[in-house]
Amino acid sequence: MQSFGLIIIAFFCEFVDATLGMGYGTTLTPVLMLLFGFEPLEIVPAVLLSELVSGLLAAVLHHTHGNVNLRPETMNARKIAEQLSSIGYIESFKQNTPRHLKIAILLSLCSVIGTVAAIYVAVNIPDFWLKLYIGVLVFSMGLLIMICLKKTFRFSWHKMTFLGIIASFNKGISGGGYGPVVTSGQILSGVNSKSAVGITSLAEGLTCLVGVVLYVYVLKQPFDFRLAPWLCTGAVLSVPLSALAVKKVSSGNMKMLIAAITMALGLFTLLKLFF
Repeated sequence: MQSFGLIIIAFFCEFVDATLGMGYGTTLTPVLMLLFGFEPLEIVPAVLLSELVSGLLAAVLHHTHGNVNLRPETMNARKIAEQLSSIGYIESFKQNTPRHLKIAILLSLCSVIGTVAAIYVAVNIPDFWLKLYIGVLVFSMGLLIMICLKKTFRFSWHKMTFLGIIASFNKGISGGGYGPVVTSGQILSGVNSKSAVGITSLAEGLTCLVGVVLYVYVLKQPFDFRLAPWLCTGAVLSVPLSALAVKKVSSGNMKMLIAAITMALGLFTLLKLFF
């Protein structure tokens, strides 16, 4: 019966996450602690593993439904080799890689820095300060989107780098707090809300890969697989529905929903901390 409950909760949390680009780890981690009595170091690696699987699947389906463009200009090995020999690696990458995929790759690279720092901090700093930091940051991002709902901002690779490091730091510490920062940050940087969700799915999946490997290394003990199969099952089952939902919802409504959910998640984190 507990296994069925874990699948249902993971299904709901991943549906929200893959539809709005946030909410899986941020919601699932406290629920598993409060309702099922699992410890944080049992939960976070399992959450990271399940989101690795569901995030990569969500990215594929978001691309398939046209929510985001993650396909290189050419997949032909001969053409790629000709490009590399004629214009070099850097220029070939620039010409052959769509902007959405470039953003996802940048965020994923930033995840190495942020996640490494987070895991070493997580075992040395009181939970109160970690949760306070994440709650204030997430609520502020949502509030900023709401205030700037009618405004657009110039895209900046520097902003994306900063957001990627901060978000992966959040993810490595708590299993959550990645999507709200990356999704809302992209929107504030001028990325379409639907594309931001698809980019976040891919980047978050790759970030979780880094997190899983590092947790196994830092903890120096076998991975606890009690939670992972049920979380993976529920999360994967929800992904096709969420990709279709994003396709059907208008970009304007998506932006408002993302702002509202971001603020709610931040507020929930703060209220849970003080009450």
